[in-house]
Amino acid sequence: MGRLFGTDGVRGLANGELTADMVVRLSQAAAFVLTKGRHAEELKAEGRRPRAVIARDPRVSGEFLSSAVSAGLASSGIDVWDAGVVPTPACAYLVRDGGFDFGVMVSASHNPAPDNGIKFFSFGGTKLPDEVEDRIEGAMAKQALSPTGAGVGRIKRFADAEDRYVMHLLSTLDRDLTGLHVVIDCAHGAASGISPRVFRDAGATVTVIGDDPDGLNINSGYGSTHLENLQTTVLSVGADFGIAHDGDADRALAIDHTGRVIDGDHIMAILAVSMKEEGKLASDTLVATVMSNLGLRKAMATHGITLIESAVGDRYVLEDLATSGASLGGEQSGHIILTEHSTTGDGILTGIQLAREILRTGKSLAELADVMNVYPQVLINVSGVDRSRLAADAEVRAAVAAAEAELADSGRVLLRPSGTEDLIRVMVEASEESTASRVAESLADVVKQRLHT
Repeated sequence: MGRLFGTDGVRGLANGELTADMVVRLSQAAAFVLTKGRHAEELKAEGRRPRAVIARDPRVSGEFLSSAVSAGLASSGIDVWDAGVVPTPACAYLVRDGGFDFGVMVSASHNPAPDNGIKFFSFGGTKLPDEVEDRIEGAMAKQALSPTGAGVGRIKRFADAEDRYVMHLLSTLDRDLTGLHVVIDCAHGAASGISPRVFRDAGATVTVIGDDPDGLNINSGYGSTHLENLQTTVLSVGADFGIAHDGDADRALAIDHTGRVIDGDHIMAILAVSMKEEGKLASDTLVATVMSNLGLRKAMATHGITLIESAVGDRYVLEDLATSGASLGGEQSGHIILTEHSTTGDGILTGIQLAREILRTGKSLAELADVMNVYPQVLINVSGVDRSRLAADAEVRAAVAAAEAELADSGRVLLRPSGTEDLIRVMVEASEESTASRVAESLADVVKQRLHT
């Protein structure tokens, strides 16, 4: 059996792998692990029960799964504050702002409606390291905490959760957004009520799409994985730009006024250069994953910004941000982390800060995005191979070295075993797409021949 936790919590088919019974046991195990250590002494000294925030996105299974989380926590002596439907970064913010002991988000992010997931935030609103997740998984097989009488937890509605989060987002702006027309695609997800409200309260003119969640349509045809409707709407209404969230609004991609996609690499480049100009980019450093485009690396070098490469996954970006003390990081997929304001990726925060930069500079998003040139990127997933043999195979290493020598400074090669599937990902960037395709296909053939199972 593989590890229960993936790169972003526990995910699976709701009522398939992710059953109510399993989620109760998972929540009881988390209660046991996350209230030990330093917090146990603090709680004892304060004479109170531990407190946790729970929240969810609007998919229908979130109703019974969040109830299962509440049952598991309360039965373990945890007081539960239920924030209802709010974005994942709102849950993280509320944990930190309210001094809660931990938080639980019920969401499968950009996945389709039948899936769901459980994400945990520790004290301070940060994601859990691997070793803590492993302890929680191990604790699922042990006896749960079973207080009785006055020792059981209470469940209450976190009535002002949304208002607190909105006020926090607005507090990050040093100017209003009057004069900007923005289209927001809410992916029929957790951003549907909040993101348009934030932009309007900040002064922007807002057109909204994908804001009618019914529990089943989350991420369906809308959002950051389906940008066509946003592109069409931006052009048809003549907006300055558009923002697309995913189901739990922890990411944002953009569309400029010409309909061009502005991905996470572009957004990081824009914000990094801006923050350096304003003296806000800690150590003049950006953290991005190994999958970020070569164009981002070259743009950062041009502007005297150091780029730290992390493993794929926003949790690993967060770890490198913490280790390096950097203040900006993210992924090509649109998880952007601004540590001055957030402990995790926040799509609404990203959107308003991008809008702020448009007004600060007087440039369009299209002009700002010209800070980097995108190198054609070809990704081939090679299946039916033994991932464990990748690093040790001499012929694969020789093929990679030959490809790198051919591309020199005008390209890049990355071979990476998937963390969740029996695949090896072959990624090649080059100045010409035809070159990238040829080199990627050649390397994929070598991988198939050498590592087949």
